[in-house]
Amino acid sequence: MRQAVLQAGAHVLETLLGEVGVGRREEPVRCRCGTVMCSIGVREKGVQTLLGTIRFARSLYRCPDCRETRFPGDEELGIEHTSRSPGVQRQVARLGAKEPFREVAQDMQELAGVGLSRKDAERVSEGIGEAMETWQESERMALRFAEPPPPEAPNTIETLYIEFDGTGVPMVAHEVAGRKGKQADGSARTREAKLGCVFTQTGFDDQGRPVRDPQTTTFVGAIESAEPFGRRLYAEAVRRGLFEAKRVVCLGDGAQWVKNLAGVHFGHAQFIIDFYHACEHVGDLCRALFDRDLKRFNRYRDRWVHALEEGDIEGILEQARRLLPKDPKAGKDARTQIGYFEKNKQHMRYAAFRKQGYFIGSGVIEAGCKTVIGQRLKQSAMEWTLAGANAIIALRCTTLSNRFEDYWEQRAA
Repeated sequence: MRQAVLQAGAHVLETLLGEVGVGRREEPVRCRCGTVMCSIGVREKGVQTLLGTIRFARSLYRCPDCRETRFPGDEELGIEHTSRSPGVQRQVARLGAKEPFREVAQDMQELAGVGLSRKDAERVSEGIGEAMETWQESERMALRFAEPPPPEAPNTIETLYIEFDGTGVPMVAHEVAGRKGKQADGSARTREAKLGCVFTQTGFDDQGRPVRDPQTTTFVGAIESAEPFGRRLYAEAVRRGLFEAKRVVCLGDGAQWVKNLAGVHFGHAQFIIDFYHACEHVGDLCRALFDRDLKRFNRYRDRWVHALEEGDIEGILEQARRLLPKDPKAGKDARTQIGYFEKNKQHMRYAAFRKQGYFIGSGVIEAGCKTVIGQRLKQSAMEWTLAGANAIIALRCTTLSNRFEDYWEQRAA
């Protein structure tokens, strides 16, 4: 009975669309070169819909000058260069954001009765991801050059947080050829996907700790260098209310590209180095100073982590310098860690940051790297092309930022 109802629905749909692709048009159809195109007859094609495959007849137009062709009926329905309806594309893209393409094909057949190959699922999912990226890039271009509101405009957001980090994505061989990496032979198997998130915080829990506002976290990301990623993240921050926030906080690890990005795009923000990354550097410092002396390692690590919580970086530095070898050429690793704390001490005043009601850990973006990137792009035996990975990252960021409906609404409009 389900199949019979779907077939009846498909027949009705064919009838409804019968007038869309053919007939005289009020406005002339023009080529990209500006020439009025001529109708040269009707062509029919099968379109796969959620009701089943239908036949769609539409007029073909050709330019008398450059010979380029157009199907205005296809353009009106959003099926140019594809035989799948927007409804099918939408469902495939939603599944493709969550699971491997083979499972997408299986689920479409099982749940919707729509037959797809694994490759079909890949093409549709990545095609929608690329379209989402194009839509959002157009949006970002406008946001990057947006003028801030006048000084007297009210600040309606209490605290805006911006976090960013990177995680490796496994790539096909030609995408990492000649790149340095962490494998035993010095080659790379992955490329870094940079991910950023923006969220707001208004309230606190019963112990006075900040609480992230629900449903306010949005993500942006791509496998790209720091410069375009910085522009991408800045535009998202503007969209989310950068100019309307009373306080802006950047959270990240102490990597140089992270600090550079924060300084270039969010120079007015309070930059905080993630507390747990700083604790890792305390461990590295103790390891460099005490080597195999486990007792001293544990004693000093506990002492310095407590000092770190209090924001007493000077105390850590003073004690660590006294423990350095007298030979200035020795203890290179320990001196490197001391330099790290000296250079970043103003971003590690954790007691003061807590007193101001700030988060001091970048757990949101750490979790985001696992959920947005890892769960979909780092499963067993997966290898990606650059274009394919970026398309799925765009698809997942849009979906997990609750902007999936926004894309389809603007596409319909």
